[in-house]
Amino acid sequence: MNVFGVDIGGSGIKGAPVDLERGALTEERHKVLTPQPATPDGVAGCVVEVVEHFGWTGPVGVTFPGVVTGSTIRTAANVDKAWIGVDAGTFLSERLGGLPVTVLNDADAAGVAEMTFGAGRGRKGTVILLTLGTGIGSALFVDGRLVPNTELGHLELKGHDAETRASTKAREDEDLSWEHWAKRRVTKYLAHVEMLFSPELFIIGGGVSRKADRFLPLIEGIRAEIVPAELQNNAGIVGAAMAAAEA
Repeated sequence: MNVFGVDIGGSGIKGAPVDLERGALTEERHKVLTPQPATPDGVAGCVVEVVEHFGWTGPVGVTFPGVVTGSTIRTAANVDKAWIGVDAGTFLSERLGGLPVTVLNDADAAGVAEMTFGAGRGRKGTVILLTLGTGIGSALFVDGRLVPNTELGHLELKGHDAETRASTKAREDEDLSWEHWAKRRVTKYLAHVEMLFSPELFIIGGGVSRKADRFLPLIEGIRAEIVPAELQNNAGIVGAAMAAAEA
């Protein structure tokens, strides 16, 4: 069964049809830059472009970088605040000519995909997926069950939102070395999350997971196992498609 997934991020919007038997994209994903400012109309136009690129006419799953309850947006940290209060499912469905749309938090989508097809499959206990990108997304699982909308990237770390210290964007904006970022930023963030939740496993996702060998070996002092996401930056697309199929 193939279903379409779209992953809305702070810097890019990407999508592709997904084979839900394998948890894999059936075609090379199509990506466009997230408009700035990332208003509802601007982002919706990009979602339409991504979906129409494939001539897709069925259900669509869409991730969003913020808290989503039902299909209503509650927070919007890395996109325009005009999203807050929008029924994104209805809004995007209208823009897509009436195609059924399911919306969920972006890290939750990535986490569900990793727990089903990737690094978390078969794992019990507490598992936390963290996506390091424009911000930090999180997905918390207890014995395979998702606790939605955790948004652990907004925990306070040294008086700041953690994502402003330990995200990939922070490393790039401050021109930090991999060693400095891994040892002084990511390690401290993981230690803080570990103190709060005592997970057995951290899964590190987002685009930076492709370069896991550059920084994961530098992280020390964390009791939990730490592994890169197997689906890497496609996890959100796969999880979005899974949510649309379930809906």
